Amino acid sequence: MPMKPKKPCKYPGCPNLTDKTYCEIHTDDRPSAAARGYDSRWRKARARFLKASPLCVKCKEEGKLVKATVVDHIVPHRGDRELFWDQSNWQALCKKCHDRKTRSKDQYQEYTY
Repeated sequence: MPMKPKKPCKYPGCPNLTDKTYCEIHTDDRPSAAARGYDSRWRKARARFLKASPLCVKCKEEGKLVKATVVDHIVPHRGDRELFWDQSNWQALCKKCHDRKTRSKDQYQEYTY
């Protein structure tokens, strides 16, 4: 029986062919959300936090009233369980502000001296 032809890797600009979505170079080895701590305990804490802080803090600074849908870690926890659960490190954001912050500040680890 003939095999299916390989298809291009979905990573932008990658010319490699693969049987899967991404080639071996661009395979995402990131653990699942539950393995990273976003489990039922987190969902309950998140719901309580959003109930207490229903508005996006970034939009509120600009004078807009927008419903918050995401609990953001101000300082990225990067697996640090203590920082993950520190509520003083949480802020309520709308999805648009969260995505903007994550893309601009949290994507790459910065080194400070």
